[in-house]
Amino acid sequence: MKRYGMVINVKPGMAGEYKRLHADVWPDVLKAITESNIKNYSIYFKDNQLFSYFEYVGNDYDADMKKMAANPVVQDWWNKCIPLLQPLPNLAEGEVWANMEEVFHMD
Repeated sequence: MKRYGMVINVKPGMAGEYKRLHADVWPDVLKAITESNIKNYSIYFKDNQLFSYFEYVGNDYDADMKKMAANPVVQDWWNKCIPLLQPLPNLAEGEVWANMEEVFHMD
């Protein structure tokens, strides 16, 4: 299992819409997340910034993320969410959410 933390900004004035969408995530999106070996997934909001945390329990993260990205329902969901977001500068190629380095963990 590998833990992931990511961060992104919400565009000014778009926090309410982002929260509204995530109050009722589409069942097929949740299914795609689960089928991509993601567990214990949370998104937190503070001052127009989002922090996400999840645990990846699969064996091939890149393949699982490509499979999820190819899902038409996930693509429709992202088409609703991504316009509300403002990525951080200096992202790695292909990133929308900025991956964070884990510097401490305690079970």
